[in-house]
This record gives sequence, structure tokens and C-alpha cells, in this order.
Amino acid sequence: MSDPVLIRSDGRPLYHLPSVVDDIDFAITHVIRGEDHVSNTALHIQLFKALGAEVPAFAHIPLLMGPDGGPLSKREGSQSLREMREGGIDPMSINSLLARLGTSDNVTVMSRLDAVLDSFDITHFSRAAAKFDPAELRNLNAKLLHEMPWEEAQGKIDLPDGSEDFWTAIRGNLSVITDARLWHQVVYGSIEPVVEDQEFLNAASELLPEGHLDTESWKIWTTEIKDRLGVKGKALFMPLRLALTGQSHGPEMAKILPLIGREKALKRLSGQAA
Repeated sequence: MSDPVLIRSDGRPLYHLPSVVDDIDFAITHVIRGEDHVSNTALHIQLFKALGAEVPAFAHIPLLMGPDGGPLSKREGSQSLREMREGGIDPMSINSLLARLGTSDNVTVMSRLDAVLDSFDITHFSRAAAKFDPAELRNLNAKLLHEMPWEEAQGKIDLPDGSEDFWTAIRGNLSVITDARLWHQVVYGSIEPVVEDQEFLNAASELLPEGHLDTESWKIWTTEIKDRLGVKGKALFMPLRLALTGQSHGPEMAKILPLIGREKALKRLSGQAA
């Protein structure tokens, strides 16, 4: 096996031989790779035959381009799968996109791999290069999270004290799973409230319903504030949201307020970090 096509001058094998041996070892039946490997395929077929192995079926698809039609760059999302996972992108969002990217089929997010497999058809792929847009992937990921049940999310958010009520409250505002950390801190941790009008917050805190807060408490409370203080609309809701969550937007306050609890809410309304 001293063929210079297969072995480097220092004795190390080139890509071709290890690739074929690896495919044989794993009993690979189908090889799907980029069109830049078309020129390698004839040699690989010869190697499979020379090694007495069954030749797998080969297919080649166009390489991905960036959203501007040029080569993928780091800025445009040419990240590793590890980086995407660490950034909160769910594997099923990637699977869903890649199964349709480069076809004329509508790209829809699927939560189960068997659903992706059932709808996959390699003959639908165009010979033209497909454009990969990171924004499209994030949108798919957001849709996946917005519909994800607690039973599935529980093993993904990896945060203490999480609950089904917490997940149901926040999932509609997530783009990536790591966004849950912010709302976990808002609900279970301590934040610095954003205070725009302390006098208004003091008056509002006196009207906060007594006892345990539930999903009806927000409506009861804000209705009382509107009737008693004559404040409505954004002037009513935004100062309360900023003080209670430190954020100008987010999940429905009717769902978040009971999770924060009355004691912590009163501290934040008074301007204290809590």
C-alpha cells in the first residue's frame, strides 16, 4: 500500500483510504456529501471494491452559500454544531432546516426526527447552491420552543426551580433555549428594578391584591390602579413591567406575577433589588 495517491510521504494516509475504511467499519449504505467531493467518488468506489466491500449509494448536493450569495463566513453563521448548541439552537431546528434547504418544499419545523425522515426526499434538492440564513434558523428555533411541551423542555433548560407554569409563561418569548436564563433570574433570582416614577409605584403597591397571587391577580390589580389613579395604557403597564421584571417586554405579566410572588413584587415596586 505504498501508492502515493493514498499515502503521504511521511507515511500518514490521505483522506481517501481512512474515509472508505471508516464507512466499511460502520456499514454505511448511503453517502451524501457536498459537490466538492464529486471528483473523489470514483476513487472511493474503486477502494470499496478493492477491499471487497459493498459500494454504498452516493449522492452529492450543492454547497451552502451565505444569505448574500457568497461563501459562508463566521459573521453569516458558518458555526460548528457545537457552537450552535451552546448558543441555544435546538438540534431539531437544524434538522428541520437542512432537510428542506435547497428544495422547493416549505421549510417547517418538526419536533421529531422520524417526522423529518418521513418527509425527506433527496430527489427534491436542486442542483443550484442554497442560501443559509441564520435568521431563518433562529425563527424556526423560536417556533419549536413556542410549541415545546414542558416534558421535553425540562431536560433542555437545565435550570433549578423550573416548573411547568414557568415554562408555559416564558416559552412564547424565547428565540433560543438559553433565553430562559434571563427569565429564570427574573422569577427565581434577584434583579435591580427599573424605576421611572417611584411615586406611582408606591401608590400601585398599596393596591396589590392581598394574599396569594394567581393568574387573575394582574387584571384585578391593574383595573384597580386604573380606577383609583386614573392611569391607563402604556403609562399604566410599562412602569409596572419595568419595576417587576427589569425588562421593557416579555411574557404576559398575568403569568409572570404569580411566579414572582407578592413579597418579591412589593420589594421591587419599592425600588429594592429583589
